[in-house]
Amino acid sequence: MTFIPHGDHLIAGKRVGSEVRFSSAPATGDAFDFSSGSPELVDQACAAAHAAFPGFASTSREERAALLNAIADEIDARGDQITEIGCAETGLPAARLQGERGRTTGQLRLFASHILAGDYLDRRHDEALPERQPLPRPDLRMMQRPVGPVAVFGASNFPLAFSTAGGDTAAALAAGCPVVVKGHGAHPGTGEVVGEAIVAALEKLGMEAGIFSLVQGGTRAVGEALVTDPRIKAVGFTGSLGGGRALFNLCASRPEPIPFFGELGSVNPMFVLPKAAAARGAALGTGWAESLTMGVGQFCTNPGIAIVLDGPDADAFVQAATDGLKSVSDQTMLTDGMADAYRDGARRVSEGAGVRSLLTTACEGRNAAPYLFQVSADDWLGNEELSEEVFGPLGLVIRVKDIAQMKVLAESFKGQLTATMQMDDGDINLARDLLPVLERMAGRVLANGFPTGVEVCDAMVHGGPYPASTNFGATSVGTLSIRRFLRPVCYQNLPEALLPDDLVKS
Repeated sequence: MTFIPHGDHLIAGKRVGSEVRFSSAPATGDAFDFSSGSPELVDQACAAAHAAFPGFASTSREERAALLNAIADEIDARGDQITEIGCAETGLPAARLQGERGRTTGQLRLFASHILAGDYLDRRHDEALPERQPLPRPDLRMMQRPVGPVAVFGASNFPLAFSTAGGDTAAALAAGCPVVVKGHGAHPGTGEVVGEAIVAALEKLGMEAGIFSLVQGGTRAVGEALVTDPRIKAVGFTGSLGGGRALFNLCASRPEPIPFFGELGSVNPMFVLPKAAAARGAALGTGWAESLTMGVGQFCTNPGIAIVLDGPDADAFVQAATDGLKSVSDQTMLTDGMADAYRDGARRVSEGAGVRSLLTTACEGRNAAPYLFQVSADDWLGNEELSEEVFGPLGLVIRVKDIAQMKVLAESFKGQLTATMQMDDGDINLARDLLPVLERMAGRVLANGFPTGVEVCDAMVHGGPYPASTNFGATSVGTLSIRRFLRPVCYQNLPEALLPDDLVKS
């Protein structure tokens, strides 16, 4: 039976409709009407989250772990519905949606295990030294505590793993923070099903309904109302540089500024070092083409720029990449707006001084096909626009004159999510020189791989200096991401009867 969404918001466990509605724009199948968000609905959701915070913050780690596992179970129970409407809304294949659902439930269960272990609390205890001279030392205990209600903005390119119950929501709930989600208009039906799963898990465990709300659609005023609401204490965002920076500025200008954890954009440069290019330049070109076109290039870690030393080895790399991209047919992008922006970005790159088109395509509507360009390092360094992200399967090869210019080029990049070195043993000295630059540039540095694909685990960092993200000390993937929604509290000379259980048990 075809799934038909009810189209309402989910405010503290209740379905709430709106007079103003919007229609979805699916890649296939029927469109559905959904209630459109408003500042008034944001106020209701934030009020419920604020009321729920004291109780939720005082829950045990065991209780929150049970909630995370229950949400994962409820999502899996709705797997067929999620795949059906998710494929229709986004144009993504069923296998991709099923895999992303596994990642979404997997990270919920990972956070459940992580908080049960307790290491994230960073508990510390300096015992009192009453006899110390010239002054005694009081008894001091410290641990991490939840910051308060968190706003989460659903991402367009990951309707599950970075959206309603994605990494930001999982980390916030694990920390003990209620969540208000601003659903993405590209996949409202998918967000509704996942939201219903969270509501069902809360009901099953008898937990406060205000711990979670989902506000669908709405104008820019809805997002602005959410990040400026004084009851919201932190924001998680994945999206465009322009939209993210505007929200970041609003968070910073509040009477009480709050942290805005935004992932905004990255070109993820790949440096093909000389010995690797000589030994396997063609194979690297083929692999790069495959990485560029994975998911129609709609991954934030898409390696959009390749840097290679000019010469015959660069020719082999470029030819293999061109051949690989030529074999890729048109694919459906997530939204019409993304497809338009992709074509605009390709046009902007093609008009850059010194840019040569190696592969041009004629893609229309919501479809996208690969583009490939190349440019000299001199011309690239003279045109800052060429360093801006084009979201889609577009590649730009930068040819450098020599090793010295490769180092200059590396220094010129803005903040990135990833930076990659394709290298062989003979490239070690050059790689050693580049590594400090890449460490300052990116949150994740790779050797001999491609950055598309982000492992959800303890050691992962998915973030980087601006404009890759707005807080270079944080990650939006992996267990370390919980630290975004915690703050340290020191307890001085408090009797054990007043201390949090986790400090007494430590």
